[in-house]
Amino acid sequence: MDDAQLKARIRSLGLRLGFDAIGFAGIELGSAETGLAAWLAAGHHGEMDYMARHGSARTRPAELVPGTLSVITARINYLAGGVDAALGELAQPRQAYVSVYARGRDYHKVLRARLKALALAVGAEIGSFGYRVFTDSAPVMEVALAEQSGLGWRGKHTLLISREAGSFFFLGEIYTDLPLVPDAPVAEHCGSCFACSSACPTGAITGPYKLDARRCISYLTIELKGAIPVELRPLIGNRIYGCDDCQLICPWNKFAQAAAVPDFVEVRNALDRANLLQLFAWSEDEFNERMQGSAIGRIGYRKWLSNIAVALGNLLHAAPSSADRQDFAAIVVALKARIGDGNDLVGESALWALGRLRAADASEIDA
Repeated sequence: MDDAQLKARIRSLGLRLGFDAIGFAGIELGSAETGLAAWLAAGHHGEMDYMARHGSARTRPAELVPGTLSVITARINYLAGGVDAALGELAQPRQAYVSVYARGRDYHKVLRARLKALALAVGAEIGSFGYRVFTDSAPVMEVALAEQSGLGWRGKHTLLISREAGSFFFLGEIYTDLPLVPDAPVAEHCGSCFACSSACPTGAITGPYKLDARRCISYLTIELKGAIPVELRPLIGNRIYGCDDCQLICPWNKFAQAAAVPDFVEVRNALDRANLLQLFAWSEDEFNERMQGSAIGRIGYRKWLSNIAVALGNLLHAAPSSADRQDFAAIVVALKARIGDGNDLVGESALWALGRLRAADASEIDA
């Protein structure tokens, strides 16, 4: 097979394995390297020290995997329930909001298995070749590679956007020693739109294509190991794991494609309609059992409870209606039970939440 035939065959195999798009990138990422260096120098990565490790291997594929000549990129949709449904969840203060990508099975496992299957399928047709698969699990510039391979363009919120599929999708890569000709990048179509930066609750999108992770709710509820800064807690709302606001508001997500893979379609633990108080009542054993095979499990039980405590503290400020006062007494009791000495991650967050609820309505909370 010549290059065009081989690429067409790889695409066909990828689609058969459940990927929604396949592209081909080169290994020159000079502009991405410059941007990453500036982002790290500004400290916008916060406590994500792994972003600064590995030196230039992150932006030079052949240094990470010697012999790499090209990169096969893959895209797979994960949206379940739809954009309007997710927006509705954010409007329910008593309901926990979990980022849509984390409601099903851990995407790392799903994509890695399918990428390996794709590499094996290619090898079965052309013979042995060198490869290594990645999906958000190594120093790989996923968006830059996907952009270079024509799978979409980098939006102003820094995520990849596709005209045909919006942005609710996962990315994966196969570093290979096959000398595949890169696909042509697509033009960007954000234009004069700034909906994503306007919608960001914490102002983490500081300018077009600029993200200060230290203010991003996804970082604060997932990557940050310690307590969420007090000044940002009121802005968290009911988001307990991740945030989708910049995607939900993006006009291109009118074209977002629904997930077809059962692992993403099937929402675990009813996380698309879970009550904050019910989740706060989970024991550590229950958390570990329920979160097996979920990306959420990696933050640990204490961080989970701390995030929920912050959301409970925001309850009355978000929408102080009579409906939102259901279970209010039980919420106060639950927060007090988690305070302990008030010095650990959960206790401090619970103490803050009680203080915030008291500020909303002191008559309902005793000292």
